[in-house]
Amino acid sequence: MAAPRADRFFGVAISPLTRRRLHNFHANRRGYWSLWIFLTLFIGSVGAEVVANDKPLLIFFDGAFYAPIAKAYPETTFGGTFETEADYRDPFVADLIDAHGWMIWPLIPYNHRSVAWDLPVPAPSPPDAQHWLGTDDQARDVSARLIYGFRISVLFGLVLTIFSSIVGVAAGAVQGYFGGWTDLLFQRFMEIWSGLPTLFLLIILASIVEPNFWWLLGIMLLFSWMSLVGVVRAEFLRARNFDYVRAARALGVSNGVIMFRHVLPNAMVATLTFLPFVLSGSITTLTALDFIGFGLPPGSASLGELLAQGKANLQAPWLGLTGFFTLAIMLSLLVFIGEAVRDAFDPRKLFAGEPPPETAAEAAPAPAPAAGGGA
Repeated sequence: MAAPRADRFFGVAISPLTRRRLHNFHANRRGYWSLWIFLTLFIGSVGAEVVANDKPLLIFFDGAFYAPIAKAYPETTFGGTFETEADYRDPFVADLIDAHGWMIWPLIPYNHRSVAWDLPVPAPSPPDAQHWLGTDDQARDVSARLIYGFRISVLFGLVLTIFSSIVGVAAGAVQGYFGGWTDLLFQRFMEIWSGLPTLFLLIILASIVEPNFWWLLGIMLLFSWMSLVGVVRAEFLRARNFDYVRAARALGVSNGVIMFRHVLPNAMVATLTFLPFVLSGSITTLTALDFIGFGLPPGSASLGELLAQGKANLQAPWLGLTGFFTLAIMLSLLVFIGEAVRDAFDPRKLFAGEPPPETAAEAAPAPAPAAGGGA
């Protein structure tokens, strides 16, 4: 029997099993396109400073080029009076530059902290040609705050998901592999730990230190790692008495090598299907904390803060509607991606849909020999 043929994907060899999983993920059109839409939105938000900024992307002045988004220039560089950083939205500075050069502005000429002083109506102002989604009650552009808030929400969710997955997988592996008293004591500890009031702890800590990105990440990591323990523990409990594990023990292979080289790949199949849902839960948690005022520092761009402004300014429905639709679309995309990943790793759907050409060729029956093949 010939060995399984492996193709290459971006230079990395993949087995027929992985190839079929990729096909099944692609067959789920809703999840496949959701992944591309989410990646497009996230990659666009990563470069938020290029899309929304109150500094020009490029300045040409007196025969020289300047990049204000990368370096701070004093006003005196452009013929001004002050040694402080130039305010490029100031009409005086803009006139100085336009007299001897030109400026290229981002698509949205505001960042998440910029205040629009020239509003025709009191803030919050409705959407117009200058502010596509209007402004909030502090005259800050909602479009810019939406882009920055989307980025920090997704980054927070990704970092929290990665670290909580590492801790949760390690804890579940130890519980399931060793079992006995180790499993029993760990389960009792998790029951006590999961009963701690997370919100009250956040309120107490917020009264002692000012919460920031890393403080919130550390506090949430203390509790979010438990979401994957049960899945990994069940897989290790099931696999620890398999014949290949017993044979490895008899050959003197260490427990660490058996756990993380031989048993863990089987547990990761079930774990990977949960990651998009863990990510959506992490984003929702940060949004909820920002909404009640115990999340990121005041003034930070946040989807939860945008929802809170919508609740406090019912006369400005664009605030609440912008936050609602952003969260609804983002979480829906993540759920659709999670469903597609779950289907891709589901062994019952391994051959669902039209198989890849390589698989179809391998699975096709051999042609029957012609009748009457003589002597």
